[in-house]
Amino acid sequence: MKVEIWSDIACPWCYVGKARFERALAAFPHRDRVEVVHRSFELDPGRAKGDVQPVLTMLTRKYGMSQAQAQAGEENLGAQAAAEGLEYRTRDRDHGNTFDMHRLLHLAKERGRQDELIQTLYRANFAEERSVFSEGDERLVALAVAAGLEAEDARTVLADPTAYAEEVRADEREAAELGATGVPFFVLDRAYGVSGAQPAEVFTQALTQAWGERSPLTPVGEDGAQACGPDGCEVPRQ
Repeated sequence: MKVEIWSDIACPWCYVGKARFERALAAFPHRDRVEVVHRSFELDPGRAKGDVQPVLTMLTRKYGMSQAQAQAGEENLGAQAAAEGLEYRTRDRDHGNTFDMHRLLHLAKERGRQDELIQTLYRANFAEERSVFSEGDERLVALAVAAGLEAEDARTVLADPTAYAEEVRADEREAAELGATGVPFFVLDRAYGVSGAQPAEVFTQALTQAWGERSPLTPVGEDGAQACGPDGCEVPRQ
């Protein structure tokens, strides 16, 4: 079974939702047969690369809330993250463009390190003091290396703005086609969608239902056609 997760590094509910999904997946009897793929979704695609501002400032301007309301929201998110065993800095975080991070995530997918990189980026953005937005490409290179990628591979991608750009845009177009207007958005075998950072129990129900309703293969053709198996290949006889 394949689970696709559309998310953004700037999305705190994606950070929390990933942990809740993984808690459900860890207890799922068929977890070893579940493939998880992370897809790109930008919450703020129009933001320029160098446009970095404090999270509270972004929240007050985007949603028209007061500083006190924005801070209360961050405190609530911190409590939700803590309940999942996650660290979360409720003050002095910043916000910026995540396009380059998504491009690196597509590189990481090719290298088999996608989950490691997305978790490294989440932790860097939500738990560490250093910014992932304002320190330049070398900060992202260091995080890519921490996730198991080669530094030169990461530098090459970041130096070429076209590298994996179409893959990011294709993910975003697909999200729109599937009806996703926000993240996290989980799609199970292209049959079930789960929107938001749902409780682990909801993910358990979705995994169980999707697994149980998988369509079995319908055989076509005649029985007994030549094939290879564990004991070797059938040799035609005269």
